[in-house]
Parts: sequence; C-alpha cells; structure tokens
Amino acid sequence: AETLQTGYTYTMNLNTSFSGDDNLYVRLKAGENGGTWGIKEHYHIDTKDTSDAFKVDKMWYTFPVGENITAFVGPRIENYYMYVTPSIYQPGALKSMKLGGNSNFGASTDVGMGFKYETDGGFAIASNLVDKSADGSGTLEGTGGLLGKYSTRKWDTQVAYTTDRWHLSATLSDAQNWGSQSYNATELAAAMKGSDGDTTGYALRAYWRPDDAGTATPEISVGYDIKSADTPAQGAAKEADSYFVGLTWRDMFQADDRIGFGVTQPLKVTECNGTCSSTEVDPFVWEAYYAFKPNDSMEIRPAIFGGTDVEDSSLDDIFGAVVTTSFKF
Repeated sequence: AETLQTGYTYTMNLNTSFSGDDNLYVRLKAGENGGTWGIKEHYHIDTKDTSDAFKVDKMWYTFPVGENITAFVGPRIENYYMYVTPSIYQPGALKSMKLGGNSNFGASTDVGMGFKYETDGGFAIASNLVDKSADGSGTLEGTGGLLGKYSTRKWDTQVAYTTDRWHLSATLSDAQNWGSQSYNATELAAAMKGSDGDTTGYALRAYWRPDDAGTATPEISVGYDIKSADTPAQGAAKEADSYFVGLTWRDMFQADDRIGFGVTQPLKVTECNGTCSSTEVDPFVWEAYYAFKPNDSMEIRPAIFGGTDVEDSSLDDIFGAVVTTSFKF
C-alpha cells in the first residue's frame, strides 16, 4: 500500500557535571510520526512516537575510574551507548543501518550498567549489561530482579582497536529471554530463542576512512553478525547471520555535506535443529541519501530506500522516499 505522511520528533539533551569529569545525561523526547515509520522493516532512524507526550527517553550517569576506565550506570540506557563506536556510517533513513547493521545489537532501553577501558594506544574493552527485569517487574514468581534466573537481560562484551583512520572490533552478546530484536531481522530470526530462552551472538565490525575528504574514495564501514539459539527445539531456528556495507563520501559539494549508500542483509535463519518447520526468506535492504547544511544549525537529508523479503514472504518489496530536516540549537 502507498501512503504519504509527515511527522516530527523533538529532542532535548541535558548534560550535568558535578566534578568536571563525570556526566549525568538525560534525554527528553516527544514525537508524532504515524504508523508508517514505526514498522520495523522501514523504521526511521529519528522516529519517536510518543503521541505528543514529552517523556524521559534516556538517563544515565558516567564517571571515571582511574585514568582509562569510564563507568556507566542508569535507569534508561541501551547496551550500545556503552560500546567503543563500532561504525562511522550515519544512516540516512533506516535504523537497520545503524551500528554497522542493527542485527545482533538488538537495542532496548532499560536499567543498565557497564564499563569501558581505553588505552592511549587504541586498544579497548567494553562490557555492559541491560536488564529489563531489574526493576522487579517480572510477571512470574522469581522473574523480577537484576540477573535473576528468569530475568530478561543482555550482556555484551566488546574488544576493539581504533586508530585515527580505521577500527576493528568483535562483540559477544549473551542474551537471556531477550525479545527486543526489532530493526534488522526476518520474522523467523527475530523470534529465534533456545528452549531455555537463551541466545549467543557475535558481531564483527570494521571501518576505514581516507586521509582526505572530498575525493572519490569513500569511508567504508562493514559488519557481519552470527546469532545462535543455545538449546533450540526440534525444527526450530538454530543459527542466523547478517551483513552490512556502508559507504560515505564527505565534503563533496560543500563543507559538512555527505553522500551515503548502505546495504544490509537482515539477520536471517541459516540452520535449524533438524528439518526447519518454516521456510526462511532471502532478505535485502538498501538506502541512499544526500545530507547538507544550509546553515550551522540546520541539516536537510533527502533519502530513498528499498528492500525485498525484508521480514517474511508476505512483505515482498518496499520502496520509499523521505526528506528529513533537523534543527539543532
């Protein structure tokens, strides 16, 4: 079905420091975007539909521990805010292109904590936990509470090496009862869990940038993900994988502009425990955009995007165009 819609998102970022080295971050958001941009196969990167209500969207506190460690703790945080940045590709329209392919990282905002250790030589380790049951909201006896036996949580550990021009990282995701895979996965892959609710994921990321912007040589971001159900039932999904490639050309026509092109195969099932009880599709999603700044406080970003079999066989093809205008003060 074809549709034409408009929408808005308003964001307020509040930063407070008590010692000069720490930071209390609070993000407030309001938005009304309609149904089109909230559908996962074309979820817009800036979408936040609160039905016009102004709400607390994110909140966490960071503070140093010694010279090389940054600690995180907060009631509303996602795992990837505690990583070393794994990708320099900035999506033009689709949230599925975030983080070098938003497959294994499967974001969800809740109670979280973690740390990031970074050396002057570029080596880094980050480890973090987000637990949706930490506030004691489990629906069954024993399900509430941080790191409970039946809690819904995701523990990520990343090892990275970053220089001025390139980056390599690997991230292990240990998930328990985690159902927040919403942006870059087929219907079967999104529902993949072991019989005990556990999955294990591996995310490999790399990027490279040329010495100078404004040339025909682009920045390159790549990603590859593998996810497996720890104890899959007979006929259920056992393994899935995903890939991403993003290209960015900066300062091509004017200062601070960029041309972006990204492609991804959403996370799809590649192996089942025995004979698969359902047939998987062969998904593919792409986007292309141009972003430019008429002035220091405004960015205009026209984009087109499309895909095939992005979720299941009933969603064969998508195509869309959007113009995103951002004002920053």
